[in-house]
Amino acid sequence: MSMIRTICWAFFGVLAFAAFASAAEPSYALAGSGVGAGLGAALTIIGAGYGFGKIGAAALESMARQPEVAGQVQTGMIIIGALLEGATFFALIVCILVSGNAKF
Repeated sequence: MSMIRTICWAFFGVLAFAAFASAAEPSYALAGSGVGAGLGAALTIIGAGYGFGKIGAAALESMARQPEVAGQVQTGMIIIGALLEGATFFALIVCILVSGNAKF
């Protein structure tokens, strides 16, 4: 338990004091915004992978049970997959913008 507590305090220290220790221009952004954006992007990708897996598993199971409706199931699966992919891209773009490193 002591090791986990030490790692948590070290992680907090990096987030809290990273902006003060940088040798670049002074930044008034939150020190942990880059780390938070990275964690948000990672959670987004994990959630999208889980969602695509559930869609594929359910579609394959329904096609195996009723092969005559495979075309309708496949169409529905593609539509749901496209909506999921759009939401994933939106979340990733928000994570990039939050990090403050987006250059337009």
